[in-house]
Amino acid sequence: MKKIIIIPTLNEEKNVTILYKKIKKNLKNYHILFIDDNSTDRTQFEIKDLKKKYKNVTYIFRKKRLGVGSAHKAGLIYSYKNKYDLAITMDADGTHDPKYIKKMLVLSSNYDLVITNRFLSKNSLRDWTLFRKFLTKLRYHMINLTLGISYDTSGAFRCYNLNQIKKTHILLAKDNGYSFFWESTFLLENKLYKIFEIPIKLPFRIIGSSKMRYKDIFFALAYLTLYFFKKNLGIIR
Repeated sequence: MKKIIIIPTLNEEKNVTILYKKIKKNLKNYHILFIDDNSTDRTQFEIKDLKKKYKNVTYIFRKKRLGVGSAHKAGLIYSYKNKYDLAITMDADGTHDPKYIKKMLVLSSNYDLVITNRFLSKNSLRDWTLFRKFLTKLRYHMINLTLGISYDTSGAFRCYNLNQIKKTHILLAKDNGYSFFWESTFLLENKLYKIFEIPIKLPFRIIGSSKMRYKDIFFALAYLTLYFFKKNLGIIR
């Protein structure tokens, strides 16, 4: 099967090469697509250098920061256009271990979407700061209570079976930021796609810093609140 790994980037110059080598060590016969939102450091240089060395690397460089959700959509649209069967999406910050991808692929023969859950494995967030643990768990419970679902929907580490999921159904998710992940999962579940979770241990990032801003958090909360009312009014199904 034709497989692609989609990796959005924003100022991850010290992580992209390390991540590529980890992927190469664990997996073979994969194409890797980097989608960069106009990084101001040397991230694009590092990606270009990888492309010169390895034929399985390609990239899309965007002219401004359009949002992580937008980057995932762009990567998935590219995957459909180029006839890929499976698409893996993951973060570039080093917290997503490629060792989990093999398990995702095995499950993708029976499921349409395989996602990772940070709360199925004890002490998964062991080395996170107390504030980040609180924020992540609060978001998890708020989303599940608001939407009536049980998944860990805010993670970007997932596997899409593109032969089963329609592109139009993925693009029903309108948010271009962090809310894309829970919105797309909710909508795909409503379309009766088969979704499966695997437990994952998620270390706190070692190199670089989070790109989530306070305004992203406030916007996500407002978007979830609006979504709740639309859902209960029957506008969203």
